[in-house]
Amino acid sequence: MSAPAAVDLAPFLERAFLFDAVEDSYRITGIEGEVPAAVRGTYYVNGPARFTRAGMQYKHWLDGDGMVCAARFDDEGVTFTNRFVRTPKLMDEEAAGRFLYRGFGTAFPGDRLRRNVMLEPPVNVSAYPFAGVLLAFGEQSLPFELDPVTLETRGEYDFHGKLNGLSPFAAHAKFDPANGHMLNFGISYAADNPIVNIYEFAPDASLVRRRRHPIRMPHSNHDFGFTANWACFFLSPLLMNFPKFWNERVSVMEALTWEPEKGSRILLVPRHAKDSAAIEVPAGCGYCLHLINCFETDGHLVMDILELEAPVYPEYQPVPDLFPTVTPCRPARYVVDLASGQLAERRVMTYDCAPDFPNIDPHLPGKEYSDFWMLGISHSGKPGRKFFDQLAHGSWRKGEVHDVYQTEPGVYLGGEPNYVNGYILVEQLDARSRQASLLLFEAGQVAKGPVTRLPLRHPIHLGFHTSFAAAR
Repeated sequence: MSAPAAVDLAPFLERAFLFDAVEDSYRITGIEGEVPAAVRGTYYVNGPARFTRAGMQYKHWLDGDGMVCAARFDDEGVTFTNRFVRTPKLMDEEAAGRFLYRGFGTAFPGDRLRRNVMLEPPVNVSAYPFAGVLLAFGEQSLPFELDPVTLETRGEYDFHGKLNGLSPFAAHAKFDPANGHMLNFGISYAADNPIVNIYEFAPDASLVRRRRHPIRMPHSNHDFGFTANWACFFLSPLLMNFPKFWNERVSVMEALTWEPEKGSRILLVPRHAKDSAAIEVPAGCGYCLHLINCFETDGHLVMDILELEAPVYPEYQPVPDLFPTVTPCRPARYVVDLASGQLAERRVMTYDCAPDFPNIDPHLPGKEYSDFWMLGISHSGKPGRKFFDQLAHGSWRKGEVHDVYQTEPGVYLGGEPNYVNGYILVEQLDARSRQASLLLFEAGQVAKGPVTRLPLRHPIHLGFHTSFAAAR
């Protein structure tokens, strides 16, 4: 008797990746439900949107060329616009008609690097309005300036000449609601002295301060948090071997090593006083890609993260068969006693459906909060390809993830859930019919399903990080 056929846990997932994206701009019609009056402004999402060219296919989700989508909500309706970020990589490869540059997870004979040192970035991770422009971010490189309405690419953005093309700069900028400052970081991967660089910019994009702090190991770190007084890092033992990347001509994925025996550490670096000491605290051996939020209370610093048992980057391949063996991931709270520099508490929620892309009310980063929203994978723990098919709402006050929306098979969610004045905005792609939509949920009742669905003319690739610029 033959073995039973394997169950496809993500039917039609290839339709979410392997298609040619269409650039367009139009008023959305056929809206189901009412667009709440509280939702006025522009939603932005960035993500990889090209995985094939001239018969070659990228292996990894992070390899695809960046495309920014915008939905502008006004009293007359909603306008949708999407465009590729016109990076040197994209323009060179369009002219050549083939892939030229090494990707995060894809290396090939004759591939190129920027100045033979770093990836030529696809700029596919996030997009944030700042200082009157829209900035599209990739990993470890300067952002690109876009027109916030048309999404036309204007070029690399160097913060009034304070940074340059080799300045390490991450894709996960943060915004302090107390003063409008933008914070970011970047890791310099010197062979014997890796350093985390911490930047802070005023609302006019002028550089307020830059801190440099040595770290023990060349951590591959995607995200960070902040409070009024601290820049906060969860440093997992996923380590970057740049000599291997350069000398053996391998991809970033092939140059990363997971060494859990070296342990994870919480690093707190003072935002303001240069002569204040940093705090470093052992924190088990889990892996954190994304933090939820950080805040200070009663002499303690609270760091909330999504904690996996192992790195998630290997699960981003092969495209389109993603997350085949993803480990459990749970919301975890670490509490550090600032006076003693010791870990005072760790607690974990039970929701383990490989959640990712957490987000909170944009008025609350760096402050005490309770509620957060994230995407989840219902089939976590089962073998085979999977993808995000849940919108989950967690509450530290309740101590649990208590409110979960589940899609139908073949329907997937993407883009960091975005909180807008009591509503959650998220992308959806029905891969069965290739119908893309934007969905609006009541923030406190996502399990009830969307209150508004905005159908798009063309399928779009599900993105990564999002932002929302409120109407003035």
